[in-house]
Amino acid sequence: MKNIVVIGGGTGLSSMMMGMKKLKNVNLTAIVTVADDGGSTGRIRDVYHVPAMGDIRHVLSAMSQEENETLFNDLMNYRFEGDKDIGGHSLGNLIFLALMDTTGSFMGAIQSISKVLNVKGEILPSTLDVVTLYALMQDGTLVRGEKNIPNMDNHIEKIFYQQSITPFPKAIEAIEQADLIIYGIGSLYTSVIPNLIIQEISQAIYENPCPKIYFCNAMSQPGETDGYSLEDHIRALEKHSFKNPVDVAVLNESVLPDFVKKNYEEEGSYPVQMQESEHPYKIITRNLIMLDEKGRIRHNPDAVKAVLEEILEAM
Repeated sequence: MKNIVVIGGGTGLSSMMMGMKKLKNVNLTAIVTVADDGGSTGRIRDVYHVPAMGDIRHVLSAMSQEENETLFNDLMNYRFEGDKDIGGHSLGNLIFLALMDTTGSFMGAIQSISKVLNVKGEILPSTLDVVTLYALMQDGTLVRGEKNIPNMDNHIEKIFYQQSITPFPKAIEAIEQADLIIYGIGSLYTSVIPNLIIQEISQAIYENPCPKIYFCNAMSQPGETDGYSLEDHIRALEKHSFKNPVDVAVLNESVLPDFVKKNYEEEGSYPVQMQESEHPYKIITRNLIMLDEKGRIRHNPDAVKAVLEEILEAM
């Protein structure tokens, strides 16, 4: 059995885990950021002073093995209309909050939902601290809050926490015992790197000699990675962790329909491409994406699974 640790957050990580839960002979652990401070998650966080649960909720749904997976996903992701009282809240977040109260802890809520959904693997927060993410922009502007970082029409110099963060001990243990460590898929500065800037987490990754894989985003993200190449993404990982953090980079090579490219270009988003000819890491290019019913780009869970099977076979 191989121990695989995936580090990230957001919908991209959920897409990965939907494919990875079908892998055979592996123990899966997802280490998830709790830096989200927007929407329903942010409101609950501010009122109850608890770690952000939104990204963890998405991953719990994605790793469910129940036959009624779609029904559970729909319920967990159901959002009430309006903006007063429970308006705008996700039902999954409210269930999570209720379970925190009845079990007495954040991890108790995760474990309870994991049992109900028959989750394959383990889902761990990178910290149980209530954290606030900051970004220093290239022009010196300081931005407070994860939800505000992509809205600045600026270029990110670095992200950081102002306070000292205590890592979740089980997350460190999982990294130490990993046979394969994966970064992504997810927003570079607001899903992946928020885990890496917890010093002990980066240190544990650095000290584990196992292969480290980076699944790069298919598209640049306005406000975060404008104009970024594959190499720029990895340089940002290195800047926020340690030298040579990636052994293998996985990049999408699917050809996008013209109407999809046009729609994304209108939002300032473009396909992430390789720009350099020499790299200190191996590069795997595969067709990794699919389009949802609205024509939005999503990573294909089965394609992610196929790449990982290829990597595992070569180990």
